Amino acid sequence: MGKVIFYEDKNFQGRQYECSTDCAEMTNHFSRCNSIKVDSGCWVAYEKPNYAGYQYMLNQGEYPDYQRWAGFNDCIRSCRMVPPYRGNYRMKIYERSDFGGQNMEVMEDCPDLHERFHRRDISSANVMEGYWILHEHPHYRGRQYFLRPGEYRRHSEWGGNSSTIGSLRRVTETP
Repeated sequence: MGKVIFYEDKNFQGRQYECSTDCAEMTNHFSRCNSIKVDSGCWVAYEKPNYAGYQYMLNQGEYPDYQRWAGFNDCIRSCRMVPPYRGNYRMKIYERSDFGGQNMEVMEDCPDLHERFHRRDISSANVMEGYWILHEHPHYRGRQYFLRPGEYRRHSEWGGNSSTIGSLRRVTETP
């Protein structure tokens, strides 16, 4: 089982909240989050309650300030544990909503979608195997979107404001 500890202040100071399961609402436990320790497991932290807003992939380790997890602010309001997974990874990405247009199947990390597939837009996806993180910009930068197995008919279903995706990677125990 996984465990993550959220701290109000930088460098693991101030009020803290320990979590070992999914939590849709953490507002009552702390007002801001400036550092995190992931003792075990992989987690996704969300800026807003009910797994909404900015998403941040957290692997085991220490994050002494929010820039270390590529945070846009000090606001974390929900979190979800990524189940341990040791199987294959397979996802089909589509240029248009509702699985339309050109599509490609991916089974490994891709640091630059435009360089590899000559496109920047992913409007829908079907995750057949594994857990994935889509990144807004190449080389795993910008907004992050966590995808678990299932169908995503449009970018808004994974929390995206647009279909622009620059890179993608598999969620594994090691970053």
